[in-house]
Amino acid sequence: MLKEILSISGKPGLYKMISQAKNMIIVESIVDGKRIPTYAKDKIVSLGDIAIYTHTEEIPLGEVLENIRKKESGEKCPVDPKADNDTLRAYMEEILPEYDKDRVYPSDMRKLYSWYNLLISSGMTGFIQEEKVIETEKEEK
Repeated sequence: MLKEILSISGKPGLYKMISQAKNMIIVESIVDGKRIPTYAKDKIVSLGDIAIYTHTEEIPLGEVLENIRKKESGEKCPVDPKADNDTLRAYMEEILPEYDKDRVYPSDMRKLYSWYNLLISSGMTGFIQEEKVIETEKEEK
């Protein structure tokens, strides 16, 4: 599911990829459902390609989002993305105690918490289940 969800630099919110053309991608806003074209010059990142640094490895974003979902029982994250840095770090320690404090910045945490709230409010849950099913199917072949 997270592979289809995109973050576009310079545009607020998250987007779902609808279709591709030769030199553009049509995306739909998760917030209001408006469709817009994005071009090669736009910096587009799939949430499925993002990982959070820890002291031993990189944890995929889906697992971190799933940790938040389990902690909050599927409800929105109680931490305001505009909260002070100490509050952001304290919550991050609760959901991912081994995160690398030197390489994960408060700005990254703000994005993480706001993305989680956007996904939950749009009805998207089960952040890692689908990826695991796909990996299991590939292993069986």
